[in-house]
Amino acid sequence: MRGPRRTAAPPAPRSATPPGAGPAWHRRRAESPAVAQLTDAGMQRMASRVFAQLLAGDGGAMTSAELGEALQISPAAVSGAVSYLTQVNMVSREREPGSRRDRYVLHNELWYETFTRRDQVLTLWEKTLREGAATLGTDSPAGARVAETAAFFDFMQGEMLGLMDRWRTHRAGLGPGRAG
Repeated sequence: MRGPRRTAAPPAPRSATPPGAGPAWHRRRAESPAVAQLTDAGMQRMASRVFAQLLAGDGGAMTSAELGEALQISPAAVSGAVSYLTQVNMVSREREPGSRRDRYVLHNELWYETFTRRDQVLTLWEKTLREGAATLGTDSPAGARVAETAAFFDFMQGEMLGLMDRWRTHRAGLGPGRAG
């Protein structure tokens, strides 16, 4: 005859807020407008989750283990997301002092750097488009369309430079912790 049936012990409760978890708006895709918007804009879903976690955390930096725990994802998922974010220069890897663990850190001027790099892309596109317009002939409909696109990128570059200058001035006037 068998003894009383044993049931598995309930899992240990997880802390309500893992280290560096920050606000709840970034924890799960279904609950996170930020993650959904980043994903809709073309960022990989897991990279969006990791980026939102780093952005919303107080320190702006976390280890792989902290990211995995906060987002309840595997080390492989963290690794893939961080590889993507590193490749597009949205985060960098830093070694914790006195440790062999890496921390993934948001750049201090993340958006400034992102738009500055975008300006370099616009320069390349404009050059390519101007060459294409010359090849097609600006008197043809296709050449005129390509030339207008090149002019648009030229315009955007000029506006972006002025905008970034205005941002630096505006940012200098912001106090610590002020969102603007």
